[in-house]
Amino acid sequence: MTITGDYAASPTQWVRTQVEKIEASGTTRAVDIQGRPVVLLTMLGVSGKVRKVPLMRVEHDGVYAAVASKGGAPEHPKWYRNLLKNPVLDLQDDDRTWTVRARELEGPEREEWWPRCVEAFPPYADYQVKTDRLIPVFVLEPVEA
Repeated sequence: MTITGDYAASPTQWVRTQVEKIEASGTTRAVDIQGRPVVLLTMLGVSGKVRKVPLMRVEHDGVYAAVASKGGAPEHPKWYRNLLKNPVLDLQDDDRTWTVRARELEGPEREEWWPRCVEAFPPYADYQVKTDRLIPVFVLEPVEA
């Protein structure tokens, strides 16, 4: 499955630029965040428009996670609501894209994934200290065709 529909580019310039570079090159290797690799999530937004978000690459044994950190801001990033409403999305890592289902982690499962997230991108630990909210972590599980 490929997420289709009218695409609404991010209002944030650096996000738009990264998405454009990924699409032009065909690979997520075209960009990074603070020198670390990213993946690209393509999802259906709450508005019904297609949204694209580059996120830190968090992977463990072939399973990926998405961290809704927003740099430790007091509120969740806008894409958080998109995944709750429309959890089936496309995930691109390098030049490979496949369909996944996002599932928000809680309790021991989140506790198991959080250190993996911090290992992939150490600033997540600082972001969690900066905010009173528990930073959400989604596991992105492959959808069988």
